[in-house]
Amino acid sequence: MGADNSSLERSIKNVAVNSFCIDRYEVTNAQFTKFVEATKYTTVAELPLSKEEFPELSDEERLPGSLVFLQPKGGVQQVEFLSWWHWIPGANWQHPFGPDSTIVGKEDYPVVHIAYQDAIAYAKWAGKLIPTEAQWEYAARGGLDGATYAWGNRYSETKANTWQGKFPFFNTKADGHLGLAKVGSFPANGYGLYDMAGNVWEWTSDWFGVEPHKAHGLNHVANKSSDTKTNTVIAPHVIKGGSYLCAPNYCSSYRPSARQSESPDTGTNHIGFRLIKHPVYQTVNASRSATDALL
Repeated sequence: MGADNSSLERSIKNVAVNSFCIDRYEVTNAQFTKFVEATKYTTVAELPLSKEEFPELSDEERLPGSLVFLQPKGGVQQVEFLSWWHWIPGANWQHPFGPDSTIVGKEDYPVVHIAYQDAIAYAKWAGKLIPTEAQWEYAARGGLDGATYAWGNRYSETKANTWQGKFPFFNTKADGHLGLAKVGSFPANGYGLYDMAGNVWEWTSDWFGVEPHKAHGLNHVANKSSDTKTNTVIAPHVIKGGSYLCAPNYCSSYRPSARQSESPDTGTNHIGFRLIKHPVYQTVNASRSATDALL
């Protein structure tokens, strides 16, 4: 687990994990819709910010919304770091780019704008768990121990939904996609799992750590990840896998070892999740079972 080629990643070490089952695909819009219809759940992005908790924000800044990637206008060749992220009121899992956007026709796309607590709520409803970082990385490697990518040691523009070209200005779409892709659009890894690289970042249950230089930098305006009552910062969680916004010149986190941090109360249009379940082992006496079956 890990790699020694980036200050953002854990140093290589041996890690053991118990057996587990993991979703073949990222959780989709269709699956999340069933959850919401069954539970009437409201995601973090659909709730206004508390006036008591964030008194410094205006009423407009407290409106429900989420972070959306907007590509800089054509011709621009230099922009401020992370300025491509915009807080859009009305953006949420049903409206990924704002109130005028929709997921109709994209039922098999990964659900996005999911905060960590949203993923937890879905997991409880589904009877599953959010994977640890070690479980996620083990699954992502697909049996290729020590390989740089889920498919081998050489970068490929067509093995995962990533950004081809100079991020954030130009995308050649060599992989056939400019934004999100339908789950399962790219080859599975050695374990039969899809999109363990690219498409959307995925939540893990691990805390990221305390090193300030490792922050992902996508918290809501006015430091939404801070608790103003206690003057403490909400610890970020590890996200894994990279997204359709990762390019060789930026991020390049479509590797099993890659990791970033994200505040658990923040969702964006490039973060989703998949879940695991521990297998139930039963020792069955064949002759006793056969006898019981006859009774």
